[in-house]
Amino acid sequence: MLRNERKITRPSNFRISQAMTGSESIRNDPPSEVLRSARLSLLARAHPAVLASLLAPINLVAASERELLRARRDYIAWVSQFLRVIPRVPAIELVMEPLQQEGVDAPLARERAEALLERLKLPSRLWTLPPATFSGGEQQRVNLARGLICPRALLLLDEPAASLDQENRDRVLELILEARNAGTAVVGIFHDPEVRAVLATKTLDVRPLVAPINHPTRATPTGRTQQT
Repeated sequence: MLRNERKITRPSNFRISQAMTGSESIRNDPPSEVLRSARLSLLARAHPAVLASLLAPINLVAASERELLRARRDYIAWVSQFLRVIPRVPAIELVMEPLQQEGVDAPLARERAEALLERLKLPSRLWTLPPATFSGGEQQRVNLARGLICPRALLLLDEPAASLDQENRDRVLELILEARNAGTAVVGIFHDPEVRAVLATKTLDVRPLVAPINHPTRATPTGRTQQT
C-alpha cells in the first residue's frame, strides 16, 4: 500500500520479496530505468514493512506518521543520482548538516566533513561554494559525502558512481564498502556491471503486478462482438 500526505491509501502495483540483514548490499533489478528509481523511492518513503527487520528499534508497521518520519531521518541514508539541495548553501555546510542534526558541534562537524571531502578528492577551493556551480561528478561527490557522513542502518543508493571517472568511482566504492562492512545494509541501483560486481551481494527482483484488462465489448453490424 502507498500512503500520501492526505493519508489516503492505495495498492502498489508491484511486489517486493527479499530477506536482508546488515552488512549486505542488494541490487535493485526491475526492468526499466523509471521503475528502478520508483522502487528505490518506495523503499525510502512509503514501504515500512520492507524495512522493519532493519530498523528494529521501531515497529514501522504500527508506527505513527511522526514515528515514520523519525525512522527515515535517524535510520535511513539516501543518495540520489542527482544532488537536490537548498540553493546557495556552501558544499561544506551541506555535508555538515546531517551531523549537526545529530547534535554534533559545528567545529567537529566541519572537521569530519572536510576529512570526507578530502577522501573524495573534492578540491578545497570548492568547499565554500554552492554545488549548483559544480560539474556533475563534483556534485555527486558532495551528495555521497552528505549521505555517508552519518552511519545509518540502511543506505539507499541510486547510481552512486554514474557521473564519476574510474579513479573517483573507486574511491566511492571503497567508502560504500566500508559502510557495509561496518554493519550498514545497502540497497542500490547499479547500472554499471563492474559496480554491481564490487558492491552487490544479492539481487532484489522487483516485478510489476499486471492485472488483465477486461475491455468492454459491443455488437457489430454482422452480429459479432468485438473489444473496444
